[in-house]
Amino acid sequence: MRIDKFAAEQTGISRADAKALIKRRQIIVNGVPVSSGDVHVDPENDEIIIGGKHIIYREHLYIMLNKPAGTVCAVKDELSPTVLELIPPELRRKGLFPAGRLDKDTEGFVFITDDGALAHKMLSPRSHVEKEYEVTLEKPAKESYKELFASGMTIDGGEKCLPAEIIFTEDSKKVRLIICEGKYHQVKRMMEAAGNKVVFLRRIRIGGIPLDPELPLGNCREILHKEVANLYAKQ
Repeated sequence: MRIDKFAAEQTGISRADAKALIKRRQIIVNGVPVSSGDVHVDPENDEIIIGGKHIIYREHLYIMLNKPAGTVCAVKDELSPTVLELIPPELRRKGLFPAGRLDKDTEGFVFITDDGALAHKMLSPRSHVEKEYEVTLEKPAKESYKELFASGMTIDGGEKCLPAEIIFTEDSKKVRLIICEGKYHQVKRMMEAAGNKVVFLRRIRIGGIPLDPELPLGNCREILHKEVANLYAKQ
């Protein structure tokens, strides 16, 4: 791989910026400053330093973001801040996008990656990747919800949902809901179909990966590859 391409893909800088770093002798391969952007490197075996930082090659990047309300799950938006704007410089790279969406007013786990194949598989209803939510309701939840959600309810517009699991808590207005698809505003529409209304929503798990309880709202961290292997696990 060309060193300027490697630098752009792994750090998020442009090739022009990479060439500027090369000119300043700030890209070093195996202890030697490179002199040209067309120098080829072995990403998995060469020691590469860019701007004083050792770069460990990762074919794909996986990020857990604890999304705050007010941000949108998009790469670009003209009116609102996006989840990508919350990614710190050390985790930025070209091609990142949110795999799945949360509503603007919803908080919690957003999975961000540049791995299109994994995102496609993860988002397919056929994969049955669970998404778990903490839901605060306007009115107390009813026992009848359990069977209603488990049967695969029909929501407005005649859309049929896959079976879902509702878990009651000590607070009758707070439940956890587990679904394995991602229809538009699905949790809110399901609760409305049950005769209730969502007043607060937070996603706390995707597949076998729970939202890190130590991760502050608005912050993110890299998901290790060994964690990604748990994505299709059931809880």
